[in-house]
Amino acid sequence: MPHDSAPADAQRLYFLDWIRICAFCVLVCFHTGLYYGPWAWHVKSAYAGPAIEPLLLLTSPWRMSLLFLVSGAASGFLLSKASDAKFLRERTSRLLVPLVFGMAVVVPPQSYCEAIEKMGYNGSYLDFLQRYLWADPGFCPGGDCLASPGWNHLWFVAYLWVYTVALSFTVAIAGRERLERAGRWLCGMLAGWRAVVLPATAIAVARAALFPRFGDTHALVDDWYNHAVYFPIFLLGALVAGQHRFWNEAARLRFAALALALGGWAALVCLHALPAEARDGPRFLLAMACVRGTCQWCTILAVCGFACRHLNIDGPARRYLTGAVFCIYIVHQTLIVVLATALKPLSIAPFTEAGVIVVLTFVGSFAMFEAIRRMAVLQPFFGVSPSRAAMAVRERATEARIAGR
Repeated sequence: MPHDSAPADAQRLYFLDWIRICAFCVLVCFHTGLYYGPWAWHVKSAYAGPAIEPLLLLTSPWRMSLLFLVSGAASGFLLSKASDAKFLRERTSRLLVPLVFGMAVVVPPQSYCEAIEKMGYNGSYLDFLQRYLWADPGFCPGGDCLASPGWNHLWFVAYLWVYTVALSFTVAIAGRERLERAGRWLCGMLAGWRAVVLPATAIAVARAALFPRFGDTHALVDDWYNHAVYFPIFLLGALVAGQHRFWNEAARLRFAALALALGGWAALVCLHALPAEARDGPRFLLAMACVRGTCQWCTILAVCGFACRHLNIDGPARRYLTGAVFCIYIVHQTLIVVLATALKPLSIAPFTEAGVIVVLTFVGSFAMFEAIRRMAVLQPFFGVSPSRAAMAVRERATEARIAGR
């Protein structure tokens, strides 16, 4: 497929896979940056400070919203090929099994490193794991409790499953035809300037109304601000998944959206640079909501537009990375935290250390994926789909058993 082809004639929107792949790669860099930035995180570098904050702000407003949009689109495509019950069953298996396994096996090393750094914990990992899995109340220094067991970065998987269930019930109640009409109506509504202004305004209103009261918790049950942003974006992705008009409009507006996104990022950096006494009050909160909403949505629109125009291509790399990306997401933060903790006593220069962490995280993540995809028993726990070759072998074996009866 030509590099500059629009997806209007394609059977599959391959650029959505590339967006997801690139977004997860950005997450590795972002989570490494959190180790060095001024914001709270599980472990912190001795070099942590505000110098890296502008780079964190470059991706912080939009990275997860983009993933929810693409995940919604993927859900929309899956729903078009399966019954409601089959869709829900397959998505539950795909999401809940890795989530539960991740909370029990993948996330605890992060919390162990956090307990060592923040609480001076000096017990063995096995002792910690036993206390952690049984929600020992002892990990609460000064009332700042360590979530045990917690899902840390896997909150995205939990939210995605809840939104998937909500989408499935919505389809069952409203019917597929009504949702298809809703998708076409949305495409007509989100045309021209409205494609930029309306979603950005909705995000800004949600932040102005809900963020001051509820904040950003990732705890699911009380995270009303994030739900007010992420679920509509997920639903938008599901509704416009097969509507080429929306993606082509994003491609048409990509340069304007990019300019607004960069302007929003610059304004966001300026707002964060204000002295603490100026970062309070309704005027500041309203300005922050407007700037963040603009930056958040316009970046998403620009990414979709450029990807639609230049990345709607298939090939072995896309197929391989699409199969690997969810597994890499599951394991990447644990690798970052463990590597950062192991390298900290060496006092390596921060830029060198950060580069080593990023490279080793990618190497370790791909190495784990390569091992897991060769062991069928582990594949469901890391969200790895069986290869077509393996599925064909199993199908032939099943057919042979049936024929032999």
